[in-house]
Amino acid sequence: MTYQLNVYSAVKKPDINDKNEITDFLYEHLDQFGDRKEDIMKAIDFSVKDRTSFGGFTLTARVDQKIIGAVVVNQTGMEGYIPENILVYIATHRDLRGKGIGKALMKEAINLAHGDIALHVEPDNPARHLYQKLGFDNKYLEMRLKKETV
Repeated sequence: MTYQLNVYSAVKKPDINDKNEITDFLYEHLDQFGDRKEDIMKAIDFSVKDRTSFGGFTLTARVDQKIIGAVVVNQTGMEGYIPENILVYIATHRDLRGKGIGKALMKEAINLAHGDIALHVEPDNPARHLYQKLGFDNKYLEMRLKKETV
């Protein structure tokens, strides 16, 4: 399958239509591993420095102008004990999974990122095996505290 890769960053920013299209795509194709649209948009904004951030990038794969895959990477501003980048979102179109698109997107994201990359993956996410094949390892058990807002 032939597709076009687009990289958005602080240098080449997406317009609002692109942002909405990427957000809608990720919201739909992240399935049970996704977040609210507002949170997805915020991560895209951080990646292209439309909010105060260290930057990063958003990568899309398109066929006939339609998104078939997307990745959002945010820079952390740290290094060493915290990797320089966090892969916030990656998704491929549910009808095209297993065709190598996710692997190609991951390889391109790894090439584009300056420094190490962290990502969070649910234990039952089938993409976990792809990440392991690409060299990611499970160094830590992540724990989170969700504070109640009053």
